[in-house]
Amino acid sequence: MQTHGGGDGRKQQFRERLGLLRDTAIHRQVKRHLPEGRWTRRHWIHASLFTTIGVLMATIVPGFSSAIQAPVSEPRATFALDLPELSASRLAGTAGDSWQVVRVKPGQTMGALFEEFGIPAATLHRILENADAKRALTRLKPGAEIAFDLPVTGGLRTLRYDLDTSHRVELGIGEDKITQRVIARETTTRTVVLSGKVGRSLNRSARKAGLTAANVNALTDEIFKYDIDFNSDLGPEDRFSVVVEQTWREGELVSTGPVQAATFTVDGKLHSGFRFAREGGKPEYFTAAGRPLKKSFIRMPIPYARMSSKFGARRHPVLGTMRMHKGVDYAASTGTPIMAAGDGRVQFAGWQGGYGRTVILDHGKGHTTLYGHMSRLGKIKVGQRIPQGTVIGYVGTTGLSTGPHLHYEFRVNGVHRNPLSVTMPPPEPLGGKELASFRTYTANALARIRTVENIIYADVGPEEPPAKATAVAAAKPAADKKPGAGKG
Repeated sequence: MQTHGGGDGRKQQFRERLGLLRDTAIHRQVKRHLPEGRWTRRHWIHASLFTTIGVLMATIVPGFSSAIQAPVSEPRATFALDLPELSASRLAGTAGDSWQVVRVKPGQTMGALFEEFGIPAATLHRILENADAKRALTRLKPGAEIAFDLPVTGGLRTLRYDLDTSHRVELGIGEDKITQRVIARETTTRTVVLSGKVGRSLNRSARKAGLTAANVNALTDEIFKYDIDFNSDLGPEDRFSVVVEQTWREGELVSTGPVQAATFTVDGKLHSGFRFAREGGKPEYFTAAGRPLKKSFIRMPIPYARMSSKFGARRHPVLGTMRMHKGVDYAASTGTPIMAAGDGRVQFAGWQGGYGRTVILDHGKGHTTLYGHMSRLGKIKVGQRIPQGTVIGYVGTTGLSTGPHLHYEFRVNGVHRNPLSVTMPPPEPLGGKELASFRTYTANALARIRTVENIIYADVGPEEPPAKATAVAAAKPAADKKPGAGKG
């Protein structure tokens, strides 16, 4: 019995010793991977980094879990409110009590407007049966004002639109017929001087001063184009002053007329131009001395073209022989418009031998011009009088030609002259009663301009705004016009 009991005790002691040996072996393996002695800075940095990441994760993750939770919908209650009853006049449909005013957008039509307000297309068809209404409503421009009188009972009661600057039309839409009423609107016309500095951009400064795009084009392409190079001559301190007539209606500017007078100061030199019409003629621009600003002839019938052949003897590119080249050639792409070099009468328009399709203009006093090798002619006919700048044809390569270009000749009493060097005849100046009337007009216009410029530019400083507009004449009622006389 003791022997058996002693064997169990030895087994237990063996197990305990075996476990101690196993723990000792494991401890040695772990200790081998642990640093000996104290932790280095690297160990402390790693420990701090892991601790920081753990804190951030513990802070952020709960926030994400709450953020993705679906919002709890709160119960809402709906109550019926009693609206005030409409007045008897509204129920009866008093005319003009419910106008809807809109301004036409680019590309918008009357059909689209009627559809927007839920008005039947049949009503529009009835309105367009009126010839005057059809002419006005089918040519709407962006910004035009249209008003619809839409009663609470439904349907269209009245349609209103502007006939011109001083007249308005109201169409009453009845069950049996449509009635038309033309209402005169009071307008005033003011003569003003619009002045400004060129600054960084002439166009921007001029528009800021109140000039229209047509006014700016008149300055650059008609009045001062012979005296000022608008691409290279202008400086930011150069200034302009323009006299125009403005039409106002109910406190709103509705139109600006053409340039009546203008001055342009470039590098201290004053240039001026004044609009005046000869007896029985069209308005032109003149200098203060009464000489037309428009030259009798323009040197190049094609703007910005490249001269490909000069006046004089040369070897013909097609015939290969030396012969006199009696004009100048301007190379341009086929279809480029060709302008009349001066006012004149169409003497010939058609095919002329080696010139191909050709136009000859008679400018009077023995001066004629020829335009050859056209691809096609403009809308002109023999005997017709045309002004300078009229498109008489288009560049081509008809006749004896090696490529698309314009052959241009200038003749004096039938003798060919070099268009680039010939002395052009001066335009006819004003004289007699016309000159006296012109001088009176220009004196008043210059006085207006000087008054404004003395006010604006008396103490010019660096902070001077680039453009200002000043009215210098009292407003006067515009002349009455007959209905339909103005623009629709």
